[in-house]
Amino acid sequence: MTASPLPRFPRALFLAARPLPLAPLSLGLGRLGRRVSARHPGLLRRLGPYAAQRFLVDPPDLPFVLLIVPQTAEVSAHRRGQGLDHAARIAGPLSAFLAMMHGAQDGDALFFSRDLVIEGDTGAVLALRNAIDDSELDLTEEIAAMAGPLASLARHTLGRTERLTGLSLHRTETEAWA
Repeated sequence: MTASPLPRFPRALFLAARPLPLAPLSLGLGRLGRRVSARHPGLLRRLGPYAAQRFLVDPPDLPFVLLIVPQTAEVSAHRRGQGLDHAARIAGPLSAFLAMMHGAQDGDALFFSRDLVIEGDTGAVLALRNAIDDSELDLTEEIAAMAGPLASLARHTLGRTERLTGLSLHRTETEAWA
């Protein structure tokens, strides 16, 4: 088996993040989740009956897992092994999730190559993937908008982080010119 071409979250950052308290991160993620939900109401409509499901996102290159409940816009970070109740678990490198979210990689290809692995309700995960694709999320723009007067600095910092790590932190434009 060949190694995945996807970048990995830097090990030094993994080690630095491991002892940090997760409550402040969860507060920020929750705020981001509420913002995304408010700015992209089609995401919930597209999820339909799966909007109330609990999704566990498990990137092994991070020292924590993320719990996402779209209907309540809940996004929270948790220590591994807490036995969180969830309908579906999606595991894979952070870069795979971000690349799929921003359109830099095809979600189906990531699943078939096993860069992303699904456990549990695959219908719910498929609905989530389709909803994310349709909403055309851009984390850099969402975070910049949350930063208010520091939006320019946020964009610059996230752009630099993207270049240094290889992580996809903004929407990849795929427009075809006629």
